Amino acid sequence: MNDYSPFRLQLGVFALVAASFTNVYITQPVLPILQSEFAVDMVLVSFSVSAVILGIAISNLPFGVLADKVAIQPLIVSGGIMVAIGGLVCALTENFFVFLGARFLQGLFIPCLTTCLAAYLAKTLPLERLNIVMGSYVSATVLGGLSGRLLGGWIHPPLHWRYAFVSASLLTIAATFAAVHGLPKSAVKKEEQTGVTVFVELLTRWELLRIYLCAMGSFAIFSSVFNYLPFRLTAQPFAFSTEKTTLFYLVYVVGIFTGPISGRISNRYGSGNALLGGSVILGGALALLLLPSIPGIIIGLLGVCAGFFTIHAAAVGSLNRKLLTGQGRANALYVMFYYLGGWLGITGSGFAYKQGGWSALIMISLSLLMIPIGVGIGEWRRDSRTV
Repeated sequence: MNDYSPFRLQLGVFALVAASFTNVYITQPVLPILQSEFAVDMVLVSFSVSAVILGIAISNLPFGVLADKVAIQPLIVSGGIMVAIGGLVCALTENFFVFLGARFLQGLFIPCLTTCLAAYLAKTLPLERLNIVMGSYVSATVLGGLSGRLLGGWIHPPLHWRYAFVSASLLTIAATFAAVHGLPKSAVKKEEQTGVTVFVELLTRWELLRIYLCAMGSFAIFSSVFNYLPFRLTAQPFAFSTEKTTLFYLVYVVGIFTGPISGRISNRYGSGNALLGGSVILGGALALLLLPSIPGIIIGLLGVCAGFFTIHAAAVGSLNRKLLTGQGRANALYVMFYYLGGWLGITGSGFAYKQGGWSALIMISLSLLMIPIGVGIGEWRRDSRTV
């Protein structure tokens, strides 16, 4: 490995991951505006978010395996260019189905900038540097998710949402080449085991599969709430503007602090207790979101973030504590289930909202909460037996 600047590497990783996630949620605060401009219904317009998430879920495993076989720099460059091209198509097209196709294209190539990068760093950096850089990686995912929402609904005037895609594309290109320039070079190490065999073996282990289902169920809840929040807040009794609605996404920063805290809670009290605690917080927050009051919505959204990120961090920690080998593929499966849950949640909740409004969406979310609760009980029993 050649000499490299640790600061430049950390900054490059942070910028690239943040830019990548900026593209994912860029349409979320302006969904009602897109619905009106393209003359499509609520469920179809929600695909502008879920199409990206589905693309990530589909391509995450193949790109994760490819990252073990080829050099990282061409993967990142090709991914950055394709994500940027998709964004520019979104900015220019007047056809909604072309728009959706471009969003799906972005999702397919975002793992080049995230999953491949994480796998490369794990193989390349010494452990003491890896922990620091991956801390920047996690923070960048939160900041990128928030930045995309602010870019689409607040920084650019909502009616000029097309400019947000141009800005995100330029940001992605700049971050891509800056990151590639700062990455240390390393030789490609081809693994002997076939990926498919290892993936099947991991999926046959129930103690791992239930963690994957927990990721799927909890992210389905989280993505549903935040995807349809603009429809809730722009309607009566609130009737907020898009700019005011977008500011509610600032509660997302809770995730920056919740992850490390929940990690310490899991270490001290066990992952089962952390999962159950996060589920209780999430359930109470969902109930608050039924109230037709601004304080109830704000506290509820804060609780949704705190509960979800507690579950997410505890689940990831529990998964990796169960593994002696195959950590890369096991975590790639986690990400796949995670994003499949987001896609299923957004799609299913769209039909629920269309038929029964916000209360129907919350009821669906409360029913999905049984998944992390069930997994939490299973982990709690396991923790109790190992004490």
